[in-house]
Amino acid sequence: MNDIIKTTQDAGVATIAIDRGEAGNMLTVDLLRELSAAFRSAATSDAKVITLRTAGGDFCRGRDPKGGKPSPTALAMRENVVTPILEVYDAIAGTPQPIVCAVQGAALGFGCALATACDITIAADGARFRLPEMEKDLPPTLAISAMMSCVPRKGLTWLVYSMEEIDADTALRLGIVSRVVPAAELGSATDRLITELTGRSREALAAVKEYMRVAPSMEPRGAADYGASLLAAVLSSAKR
Repeated sequence: MNDIIKTTQDAGVATIAIDRGEAGNMLTVDLLRELSAAFRSAATSDAKVITLRTAGGDFCRGRDPKGGKPSPTALAMRENVVTPILEVYDAIAGTPQPIVCAVQGAALGFGCALATACDITIAADGARFRLPEMEKDLPPTLAISAMMSCVPRKGLTWLVYSMEEIDADTALRLGIVSRVVPAAELGSATDRLITELTGRSREALAAVKEYMRVAPSMEPRGAADYGASLLAAVLSSAKR
């Protein structure tokens, strides 16, 4: 363990911070494993909300290839590189709490997918997003898997093939982020939302996340029935 991935909890909020600003918050394989462990730990806490923040001028410039193990076979490559990335996405999806993410500066590659995967993402107006993997003939299929439920196919395909850098307003239109605010207000806007969320019941917050996770893949009648069941469970818990 080290002091790069830090987790704190206070007043119903679990904060996960990535403190590697001098390296653009790029994450090695070991740091990816620590990040997924941090999300899983926060998921089992009594926090109502999880927030993800990073230090420095950039949110995350992607995966740092340094420090990885040699991967002479496809199986070793999957174990040493691919699986740690997928575990981060799985850990985010598996938290019962909503995850609120604040993005400043560059969110590139894995960083772009990470910002998209969080439940609510607030971006500074100067933030920028890009999937550059095809420059090295690497299909960003893992990033696509984390983003395709949020970003329309045409837009996501354009990001992948064109490798174009987009601004925060374009990211908002594509569904990568939830809201854009002036850079000077990023911290306060994120804090206001978190304060609002912590005023709600844990059961209601978890029900919304669960429904948003499951319902889009259900047929309409099944989605309505599942929503009714979740609502009934929350109403029942509120009376006890």
